[in-house]
Amino acid sequence: MSPFSPVKAFGTFFKIGLFTIGGGPVMIPFIEREVVTKNEWLTKEEFMDLMVVSQSLPGVFAANFAIAIGYRLGGRRGSAACAIGTVMPSIICILTIALFFQQMRGNTVVENVFRGIRPAVTALILGPIFHLSKAAGITWRTVWIPIVSALLIWQLGVSPIWVIVAGILGGIAKYLRFNH
Repeated sequence: MSPFSPVKAFGTFFKIGLFTIGGGPVMIPFIEREVVTKNEWLTKEEFMDLMVVSQSLPGVFAANFAIAIGYRLGGRRGSAACAIGTVMPSIICILTIALFFQQMRGNTVVENVFRGIRPAVTALILGPIFHLSKAAGITWRTVWIPIVSALLIWQLGVSPIWVIVAGILGGIAKYLRFNH
């Protein structure tokens, strides 16, 4: 087990933020590898709990998750170190792109690079989905729930809020049915 320090946490989350393209969901396996497996700062269960709470909060998931992990490990200093480490690479990239946007606009090489990145980002998002589905206890009997939820949002334009409310009510109903 590696001892937690805000400086080490900043470096860890900066590296994660720098090398993950695709946002928060893509970061999950990288954060898990660093926080649970490599440094052993959290158990798998603690990691999953903080991830679920972070996803339920408004705002940017990656920042929420970094703040939750940092706070759990090192209070305010830990949360600041993890959050700043996570968002700083994106801020640097955005500022760099803003500086050169007019020169890159319409550049076929740049457009082709971004076109080539899209399938890779899709794969990077699907990987954590499969990994997390196992950790969340999704089985062949329950896999229809996320599939139907995604189709309701994507194809029928149902607000994600209603899907979340339905999930909460379904969870309560299941609990009442099997525990009373």
